[in-house]
Amino acid sequence: MYHADEKRYDSMTYVRCGKSGLKLPGVSLGFWHNFGDNADYEVMKSLCFTAFDHGVTHFDLANNYGPAPGAAERNLGRILREELAPCRDELIVSTKAGYEMWSGPYGNFGSRKSLLASLDQSLARLGLPYVDIFYHHRMDPETPLEETMSALAQAVQSGKALYAGLSNYDGPALERAAAILADLRVPFVINQNRYSIFDRTVEGNGLKETAVRLGKGIIAFSPLAQGLLTDRYLHGIPADSRVRTDGRYLKDSALTPQRLEQIAALNDIARERGQTLAEMALAWVLKDGAVTSVLIGASKPSQILDNLKALENTSFTAEELARIDAASGF
Repeated sequence: MYHADEKRYDSMTYVRCGKSGLKLPGVSLGFWHNFGDNADYEVMKSLCFTAFDHGVTHFDLANNYGPAPGAAERNLGRILREELAPCRDELIVSTKAGYEMWSGPYGNFGSRKSLLASLDQSLARLGLPYVDIFYHHRMDPETPLEETMSALAQAVQSGKALYAGLSNYDGPALERAAAILADLRVPFVINQNRYSIFDRTVEGNGLKETAVRLGKGIIAFSPLAQGLLTDRYLHGIPADSRVRTDGRYLKDSALTPQRLEQIAALNDIARERGQTLAEMALAWVLKDGAVTSVLIGASKPSQILDNLKALENTSFTAEELARIDAASGF
């Protein structure tokens, strides 16, 4: 069985989720990619071990992460059972429900039926009696918000989740949801949203400002814009890149001449800071303390180690921030 590195907490930065008691590592490991049935199990284990050996205590999943849907939870469940069981109380395991998971009217969005049934399925796949954070994965325009929030409340009150979270909400919906959860006395602590130098939607839709004002944490997914904010595309499109091997998330059309110029300009700024572009992009998301943690994906352990270097310098001068804004078109 795996034995964790005794120095795993020495170099990691842990940040409190808003005004709650929960702390997350500055960098968290996401299971959106590379933990499905098409991935090598030994590589999955090495990713988890490398992350935890360096203080990454948070593993983030959703019911439909795969392929096939449910595979990421099932594979982590096996790793937890066979290797990480002694470390369970040192880990934050989160999952979500709200995107299409099974056929029919109950496998999607935000009804009590959908969320609570999905949570039971997730716990069975993970082999756990509870998850640390259970998220509603996206806003539901048809289900009353009170119904969705009451399902999160039941998940916590039943002991099947310790904290509630919201994902892909905007500022106004967050404000309404937080008020309902406060009335229900539910420990709602965190929002998960896309945020990067290239995607600043949370600044425009009020999510970031509202979360800070309400004392809630934010965890950012796609902080590297699906790999655009790395040096991977500076000299063309590699044959093994996600653009070539899996066009679901990053397409050729994203790599316009203008975008490539922006990437090159940002890479120059990063180099002047003594960082790779990926390190600077992650640091930029964390720069002002509003974001609790950044979610990274990895296909090999070295990528985790490289991304952790971002935590060594998350400070930016006003001039650097202005140059990043200009280079990225903001």
